[in-house]
Amino acid sequence: MNIIEIFASIQGETSYSGLPTTFIRLAACNLRCSWCDTPYSFGRGTPWTLEAILDKVKENGLRHVCVTGGEPLLQKEVHVLLSHLCDAGYIVTLETGGSLSTQDVDPRVVVILDIKCPGSGMSDKNHWPNLLLLRAFDEVKFVLLDRQDYSYAKEVCDHHNLWSLGCQILLSPVHGQLDAQELVGWVVQDRLPVRLNLQIHKYIWTPETQGV
Repeated sequence: MNIIEIFASIQGETSYSGLPTTFIRLAACNLRCSWCDTPYSFGRGTPWTLEAILDKVKENGLRHVCVTGGEPLLQKEVHVLLSHLCDAGYIVTLETGGSLSTQDVDPRVVVILDIKCPGSGMSDKNHWPNLLLLRAFDEVKFVLLDRQDYSYAKEVCDHHNLWSLGCQILLSPVHGQLDAQELVGWVVQDRLPVRLNLQIHKYIWTPETQGV
């Protein structure tokens, strides 16, 4: 597999926020979101063997492992990696941009499914059949640039009845562009059963810091 970086830190977002985690960032992405904070993942990365990846994860000694990108599902070998991580007893999350099918993902993996809003410039890339594969322990993330994106997220949840699935629905304001207080006001006013998803690593370090 082509890897951008493997590092140990704390999970900066989702309902796993704050938990010590090993991150495996795979290279390449098929999307170009306007607010992307990891454009360095677009490159080819460095080839790693499966054994070397698993050894590095073991060396870190953390229970949680997050496989991310870029877009990790672009590399078909990721499915073998995910299964090996689950076999080894790790709690595994997969962060995917939502444009590719999650059908072949090991059922033990927690899928963090990103649904692209209009502000990203990539909303036409959403692979809607993925919503039919969601389970109660999966999570759906909407990154919001503005009020239009917020309204879009509500419409998607209403249209696909995501409220009834029991999975976490995460609303994440684009850091430095959408005021989190404003988003909180909208959520409370509409009484939405969602989780505010702030990227805490950008407050602990700087937003530009890599490998954290």
